[in-house]
Amino acid sequence: MRDNVRAFVQAAAEAFELNASVGEFPNSSEGAIYEFGSFLVPGQEDIADLRPVFCEREFIGCDMRSGPGVDRVEDLAGLSLPDHAARGIVCVDTLEHVYDVMQAVREMWRVLAPGGIMLVSAPMDFRIHAYPDDYWRLTPSCLARLFAPAAASIIGSQGVESHPHTVYAIAAKAPVELDFAACAREFVDSFNAWLKHNRATASWRVRAKRRLAFFRGKGERRRQRDSHAARFAVSLPIQEVLPQPQGLALHLGGRLDVGG
Repeated sequence: MRDNVRAFVQAAAEAFELNASVGEFPNSSEGAIYEFGSFLVPGQEDIADLRPVFCEREFIGCDMRSGPGVDRVEDLAGLSLPDHAARGIVCVDTLEHVYDVMQAVREMWRVLAPGGIMLVSAPMDFRIHAYPDDYWRLTPSCLARLFAPAAASIIGSQGVESHPHTVYAIAAKAPVELDFAACAREFVDSFNAWLKHNRATASWRVRAKRRLAFFRGKGERRRQRDSHAARFAVSLPIQEVLPQPQGLALHLGGRLDVGG
């Protein structure tokens, strides 16, 4: 797991109260947090283990193979779980390994409880990595179409806008129980703060790579310059009337665009 992906999950879990104890908040519904693609690859045990992020909730790790971090062996395109079993779903850097990606998203949507939240990320500008196979690179537009059934969503990317290294989605299933616009603002502020800190505290190897990019092609210079730039589009229910949080511009169709 990449450090930006873990930071995305952390920021989203806090902003959308996914780690809230049952009964702690009136909008904190019953149900476990399910992670699909939870196998802990050797050498990534610390950064890839998301259980501490959801320490107040039952956390169930699922993967196509047994091993560290896996509580249930599941086929993401044909889950054995009942409808509405999950309070929240985390599926990060996993969909590129699923051949029938559309069916996988339909299955996660079926399992997600009403009012639940799904967190998704996928690499785009990234090497082929077979765990066990690597099939797809998903664009922000692809994630927007895949999660079109959501009552509210955040679709974003990080890196060069025309060729990002990571794409993100946060999707809420109706009915939306939270002030989604306010939670979106909190998430964006928190994630951007992490990006700024991470860039400022990069190792000497990373800083040297940025300097060397000056002597390479224009594309590599842009990759290094924009590696920590992120942008997000927030879509809200059209019928929902929400106060406009500071720094967000409301567009027709219930869409809010926020910059990283």
